[in-house]
Amino acid sequence: MRSNKKKTVRNVGSEPGPKSPLGLRVIGGKLRGSKLKYTGDNRVRPMKDRTREAVFNLISTDSKEAHVIDLFSGTGALAIEAVSRGAVSAVLVEVHLQTLRNLRQNVEELRLQEQCPLVQADAFFFVKAMDRKYFPADRRWLVFCSPPYDFYKSQLAEMTGMLTTLYTAAPVNSAFVVEAETSFDFDLLQFPDADARFRAYPPAKIGVYRKTNTLGNGSPV
Repeated sequence: MRSNKKKTVRNVGSEPGPKSPLGLRVIGGKLRGSKLKYTGDNRVRPMKDRTREAVFNLISTDSKEAHVIDLFSGTGALAIEAVSRGAVSAVLVEVHLQTLRNLRQNVEELRLQEQCPLVQADAFFFVKAMDRKYFPADRRWLVFCSPPYDFYKSQLAEMTGMLTTLYTAAPVNSAFVVEAETSFDFDLLQFPDADARFRAYPPAKIGVYRKTNTLGNGSPV
């Protein structure tokens, strides 16, 4: 006997698996309430609104006057949220062309093109290149790292190396927001002398690190 009950695809953002188009919005700041486009592309895993709100409550004023580096930008929700809350500038890195088109539309509709340049690049190569125009030495950074969860398994060495490079180069008082699955061992990340805090928002876990010393000259190498 056939059931008439419809199968529901949940709009859950951080959860893996097929997704329907998800209604995203800016949670706070000058752009509060602005809608962000998300097509449901399964390569993109936008952070749920309530999780993003909790994260920005956790990092408090870290957005103000900061330069944002959004490594796996997707919809751009994290960088745009930070700009809404007072970040001076942001660079949004995304490798997939279709995702980049969606991202560009979000940035253009909010008229953030000059403040938020887009870079189509693999995040690992982007960090290796360390183009100084995207890594200012005279302003603290707010770095978002919200990659596909599988990268912590398939490309663990590249992930830890990329984050270590960024942490070493970052100006003092910079903050890093790293998202992974709740099962991920955050001790694998090497952030010496960082002030670290962790919160679980299943299926995600968020690590927030603040750099408390210069680790050398604290400027891009």
